[in-house]
Amino acid sequence: MIIVAQFIRTNWFLCGILIVICFASIAPSIGARGGILRPEITVKFFAVAIIFFNSGISLRSEDLRRALVQFKVHFFIQGWTFIVFPSLIYLLVSLMNDGPFDKLLLQGLLVLGCMPPPVSSAVILTKTVSGNEAAAIFNSAVGSFLGIFITPSLILLIVGSAVDVPVTSIFLQLSLTVVLPLCLGQAIRRRHRMWLERNPIPFGTIGSAILLLIIYTTFCDTFLQTDTHLDFLSLISIVFLIVILQCALLGLIFFITTQPWLDFHPTDTTAMMFCSSHKSLTLGIPIIKIVFSGDPGLSVITVPLLVYHPTQILLGGIMVPLLKEWMYSVGRNRYTMAKHV
Repeated sequence: MIIVAQFIRTNWFLCGILIVICFASIAPSIGARGGILRPEITVKFFAVAIIFFNSGISLRSEDLRRALVQFKVHFFIQGWTFIVFPSLIYLLVSLMNDGPFDKLLLQGLLVLGCMPPPVSSAVILTKTVSGNEAAAIFNSAVGSFLGIFITPSLILLIVGSAVDVPVTSIFLQLSLTVVLPLCLGQAIRRRHRMWLERNPIPFGTIGSAILLLIIYTTFCDTFLQTDTHLDFLSLISIVFLIVILQCALLGLIFFITTQPWLDFHPTDTTAMMFCSSHKSLTLGIPIIKIVFSGDPGLSVITVPLLVYHPTQILLGGIMVPLLKEWMYSVGRNRYTMAKHV
């Protein structure tokens, strides 16, 4: 009993993920769009705003300024998101075109590759493993803004469809939920820095709790998705493929960014793993619905993104203790080497 309690205390976030997924499967209508929790308002606006306000008030200004000039990290994340990722997906789909896979699902995979990074999950996961949170914040915000313009253009180039995205409304939403809360949090930190340092607030725990809410509402929508008209075998195939794809991408990013000649810090690696491999459901679904408006295969085209989003959060939660242990061991080895020099 003591061992179980200790395990839960140590891995409470992972246990929380399992609990909210189970609850979502039992009562999906509570957290689904239009349900009691109204995630289209509470999560889309308030939860995301709280995440970035939380980051703004907990992040030291000097860390944020230092992250702004980490151009190598920024180029890697944005280049991977909008060039490497779409190219790898295009190659994968080209190899699968002659197989028995559903053609609309393959089209959905191509669309998935064009998506921008998320504005919340990558930041929280990076913060949870004590990674380069400032770089994660910067690239999530910049990637989301770039995605307003680049994502529809990539879909047009790779998939082909008429594109008319409401740039102004998406830009305003991102400004209100990302930029404004972050700046407000930084302003409060500058004014009350001494008080905040004397009275530590569990910002990491708050962020993790909000992420659990996002996971719950995401899975509620997933469990209620009944209009996809997919056979069971195709659905299982796409889930299996996406899990393998994400594991391969995370492993590849980890392998590349830990090469000595690139000289990335371990905290940079964690930020790049989450920011480069994650895709935004919040921005992605509206863009897909606009781009493919009136297309009879719309519901099937959205399936890869609907599967990818909860999977990335679930895998990210599983990786949190592993990455923490890796960062601790790297730091310990560096300290030992420096001690002997």
